[in-house]
Amino acid sequence: MEWSDEATIIGVRRHGETAVILEAMTRHHGRHLGLVRGGRSTRQQPVLQPGNAVSLTWRGRLDEHLGEYRVELLASHAARLIAAPVALYGLGTVAALLRLLPERDPHPGLHAALAVLVAHLDEPALAPALVIRFEVAMLGELGFGLDLTRCAVTGSPDELSHVSPKSGKAVSRRAAQPYLDRLLPLPPFLGEGQGARQPTPADLAAGFALTGHFLRRYVFEPRGLAEPPERARLVDFAARNGPASPP
Repeated sequence: MEWSDEATIIGVRRHGETAVILEAMTRHHGRHLGLVRGGRSTRQQPVLQPGNAVSLTWRGRLDEHLGEYRVELLASHAARLIAAPVALYGLGTVAALLRLLPERDPHPGLHAALAVLVAHLDEPALAPALVIRFEVAMLGELGFGLDLTRCAVTGSPDELSHVSPKSGKAVSRRAAQPYLDRLLPLPPFLGEGQGARQPTPADLAAGFALTGHFLRRYVFEPRGLAEPPERARLVDFAARNGPASPP
């Protein structure tokens, strides 16, 4: 068995004296592990770093075997990411989320989203909002997608301001008024799509609270898992270092 694919490295762990087990999010083969012989060598170590974009060739006797990787570097991001705390927190958060996916289950949309995320993870003004968007995408891929396109009550796409904590559907400002104490705020940068204004620290806090609610309810708690510690650090970083609120 053999295939080649593009991937972003999300984890590396030692195996024996000189080898490593490489964990990567591939374009067509999902989250996939493989053995890299000599992976702890001085030549291989700079390549086998989380965040790097690589070309992988996987070989195994049977499809269900761990198999071995041959790795070629496509783009080196690790040195840039290691120098930025927000990037380390963000990469740790998304790697923990990707590990919730069944191994070898293709998710090309998440592979593409991860590539965009890695390109901007060291930018404090962009990274937290991109991680929140990634969490929204993860919920969708896991079968718990949020409907943030129109009001669950009126059907209108206008003035969406809140989300039902039960259904995950958006609610317009007027329809939300009688139930404000029961609803989750929808930050404008999520409701307005990619062209939204720069989120404030309050917007980011609302975004993390929104995705955190559904991740805990549908993903972490049913599996008996706690939130990844890197996520709490990222939330704190966004609160302390986010762009200033507009006057």
